[in-house]
Amino acid sequence: MISVEHLTKRFNDTTAVDDLSFEVKPGLITGFLGPNGSGKSTTMRLILGLDQPTKGRALINGKSYHSLSAPLCEVGALLDAKAVHPGRSARNHLLALAVSNGIPTSRVDEVLDFVGLASVAKKRAGNFSLGMSQRLGIAGALLGDPPVLLFDEPVNGLDPEGIRWIREFFRTLADEGRTVLVSSHLMSEMAVTADQIVVIGRGKFITAGSVDELTKNASGTVIVRSADNTKLNKALLSANASISEINDEGIRVSGMSAAEIGDLAFAAGVAVHELTPERASLEEVFMELTHDSVEYAQAAKEVK
Repeated sequence: MISVEHLTKRFNDTTAVDDLSFEVKPGLITGFLGPNGSGKSTTMRLILGLDQPTKGRALINGKSYHSLSAPLCEVGALLDAKAVHPGRSARNHLLALAVSNGIPTSRVDEVLDFVGLASVAKKRAGNFSLGMSQRLGIAGALLGDPPVLLFDEPVNGLDPEGIRWIREFFRTLADEGRTVLVSSHLMSEMAVTADQIVVIGRGKFITAGSVDELTKNASGTVIVRSADNTKLNKALLSANASISEINDEGIRVSGMSAAEIGDLAFAAGVAVHELTPERASLEEVFMELTHDSVEYAQAAKEVK
């Protein structure tokens, strides 16, 4: 388990992490989401002892990272896939990690084979693509067979096959009872991968829960198809409904429930052929939750 307790980190006049508290439980894939500059990477660095907190603490199975007797065997991490000596081969990079951490060297070939890099084990890591570097970083995280794993943007540079592989890999880790924390900006991927979501903004905790919990109460849309979409559209606009799309296939409406739209259509004398409620996506919920926390926001422009 990872426990973050009132964690705060200030860099001069900038507060990167602000009284942040949450838990990452074993047996689950926890997605760690936030806009750029929200403090995700800093939080991970604090958990791994790479930065010292201004206040609060981060614990791994009840201990700080610096107090772990065999860190690589207790927690594995991938924060920067390119943080590898470019002149070393993939195998020698992992051998150095294994020897310095008392891990049997036989483990090196096991993890290289697991991540699909056995055929390029003798090639220099500096010549690897981003996707190959991600796989090498994952191999390094797995080297000590740790029960706790952290990954920062692990699907960057991976092709669709690689993304599917890493999704199944995370599931395997969680099913084995390991603690898995994954930071990502790919909402669609987190929606199908994560069991739990933690959302932060400007270094502060915003919310946490399963994808279903986060989306079930959010305002979604309704697709309505009728015998007279033009007439129904006028009735909807008169009722202050928000129309995001209208075409021959139907109207996409927000701000009203399917029942309200059906009643409105009946009152307007329009026969309804379809009413399909659509739950808000994780991306839509995320945008709503963090709209005040983005680091760089486009200024609204008046449409003329």
